[in-house]
Amino acid sequence: MVLKVFFPSCCSSAESGILIGRWISEQNSAVILAVVHFPFIPVQVKQYLSEVQRVTKVSVSVLGSWNNSKQEKEESLSEFLEDLGTIFSHEPWIQISKEGDSKFWSCSTLQKHSNNPKEEEIILVYYDQRKVMLSHLHPPLDTATSTDHKADDASKLSAIFDTVAKSRILFMTDRYDDGPIKLTHWQSDGVEASIIVELMKQASVPVCMLLTFLLSLISGICRSRVLKFWPLSFLWSKLSTCEQLGHRLQHLQVIISNKKAQNQTQLMRKANIFVSLLIDVALGILLMSWLYRKNRIGHLADTLIPVADHVAEELQDLLQWLMGAPAGLKMNRALDQVLGRFFLYHIHLWISYIHLMSPFIEMILWYVGLSACLGLTVALCILSDIIALLTFHIYCFYVYGARLYCLKIYGLSSLWRLFRGKKWNVLRQRVDSCSYDLDQLFIGTLLFTILLFLLPTTALYYLVFTLLRLLVVIVQGLIHLLVDLIDSLPLYSIILRLCRSYRLAAGVKFRVLEQQDGKPLRLLMQINPLSYSSVVQTYRLPTYSCYPKDSWTSLCKKLFLGELIYPWKHKGEKQD
Repeated sequence: MVLKVFFPSCCSSAESGILIGRWISEQNSAVILAVVHFPFIPVQVKQYLSEVQRVTKVSVSVLGSWNNSKQEKEESLSEFLEDLGTIFSHEPWIQISKEGDSKFWSCSTLQKHSNNPKEEEIILVYYDQRKVMLSHLHPPLDTATSTDHKADDASKLSAIFDTVAKSRILFMTDRYDDGPIKLTHWQSDGVEASIIVELMKQASVPVCMLLTFLLSLISGICRSRVLKFWPLSFLWSKLSTCEQLGHRLQHLQVIISNKKAQNQTQLMRKANIFVSLLIDVALGILLMSWLYRKNRIGHLADTLIPVADHVAEELQDLLQWLMGAPAGLKMNRALDQVLGRFFLYHIHLWISYIHLMSPFIEMILWYVGLSACLGLTVALCILSDIIALLTFHIYCFYVYGARLYCLKIYGLSSLWRLFRGKKWNVLRQRVDSCSYDLDQLFIGTLLFTILLFLLPTTALYYLVFTLLRLLVVIVQGLIHLLVDLIDSLPLYSIILRLCRSYRLAAGVKFRVLEQQDGKPLRLLMQINPLSYSSVVQTYRLPTYSCYPKDSWTSLCKKLFLGELIYPWKHKGEKQD
C-alpha cells in the first residue's frame, strides 16, 4: 500500500523535532503542517494541539519525527526521536530524516502495535504551504460530464486544501514567541502584520456606520408611499437610469452589510462588487472631467438641436416619398395621404417641442453631466434614456403603424375563418365550426376585400417605421450590453487570476524531483490555476437587463403579426 506524506517545503531546513499534522485514513495520507523544535514538554504539546483542534475542528496530532542532522548522523538523537512514538501514540509513526546537504531523504514508518507490519511504499510530496492555504480549490464546472474518478480526485484534494486552510491558528505562533512551543511553518520568520492595515480597519468602522445609515435612509425613501403615486412610479418603472440606481443601491447594501461572508463564494462576490463599483465610479469621474473641460457641454448642446432638425427633415423626406409612388408601387392614395399627413403633423409637433426646449438644453446637459460621478453605468443609462426621449416620435410612429397593421392581420385571419365556416371560441381558446347565413358571408366578403386591398399601404408604413424602431433598439441594446458588462464582469477575480493565479485553483499537478531505489519518491505539488473563462463563468455577477431575451423565432413572429417588440413594461426582470 502506498503512503503519501505531504510535506511543506518551508520546513525542509527546519531543525530537528516532531511533525504536527493531520492523518487522513481514507487516503492513507499524512498532511504535515508544522515542526515543533526541541526542547519541548510533551504534555504542553498535547494541550496546545487539543486547543488547536477545538478551535479549528481539525484532528491535528503528532504524526512522527523530523531529523535534520547537518553533520554526521547522531545515534542518540535518532533513538530519542524513535522513542517519542511511545509518548505520542500514533499509528503509523512517520520518521523523516535529512542528512547534511544530501538531496535524498530517508522516510520510514514504524508500527509498534501491529502484529504483521507491512512495508509500505512512501511518496514524499512537497507543497507550498502559503499558496495552498490561501488558494480556493474549485470543483469541475462540467459536473454532468465529469467522471466519478475525477470527482473522487477532487474530493481527495479538497481534504488536503481544507486541512491547511482551516489550520490558520496554528500559523499564528512563530519561533520568536516566548511560549514553551517553537514551531516552523510558512510564517516562522514572524507573523505578517501591518500597522497601516490595522489602522485603516479601525478607521473604516465609523465610515461604514455612516454609509449604512445613509443607505438605510435612501432605501426607506425609495420604499415610501410617495414613489408609489402615478407620476413617480411611472418614471421609476420606465427609465433605465432609475433601474441602474436601484441596482447599485443593492450593491452598496451588500458591501457595507455587517453580515460576515459565510463562504468563499460570498466573499468573492463582495470583493467583485466592490471593485466593479470602484472602477465604475472612477470611469464616471474621468468622463465628467472630460465633459466639463474646454466647454464640451456647450458644444454638445449646440450640436444637439441641428442633429434633431436634420433627423426631422429626413423623416419628412421619407414620408413625402411614401406619399408618392415608393419604389414604383401603386398605393391606395386616400389612405396613403391620410397616414402621411398624420405622421407629418407629429413631426411638426416634435420640431416645435425641440425648439421650445432649446434654451434649457445646455443647463439640462450640465446637470446631467454631474450624474457621471455616480458611475459610468449611470451615465450610459442616462444616455439611453435621452436617446429614447429624442426618438419618442419614431416610437409613436412605430406603435401607430404596428397597431394598424396588427388590426388588419387579425381582421383578415378572422374573416378567413368565416369563409371556411369556422370561428374562434374565446372561452375554450380554440377554433370551432360555425354556420353563417348569406348576409354574414356577404358583409364578410366586403370587409375582407377592403382590408386585403388596404393591407399593402399599411404594411409599407409599418415596415419603414419598424426598421427605424429596430435601429433605435439596436443602439440602446449596445449601450445596455456595455452596462451589463461593467455590472457583471468579476473584475476582482480576473485581477486575482492575473496577479496571484494560485488563489483560484482548478487542480494540481505533480513534478518528479528525485527518484532512487531504496529512497522515497519525491514529488513537487504545483497548483493549476483556473482558466479565465472559468473565472468569469464562476464569479459572474447577476445583472438587471432592460429587455427580455426573445428567441429569433418569437421575434420574427412578433414582427410578422405586428406585435410590439421590447415594450417598456418588461423592464426590471433579473437576468443571471
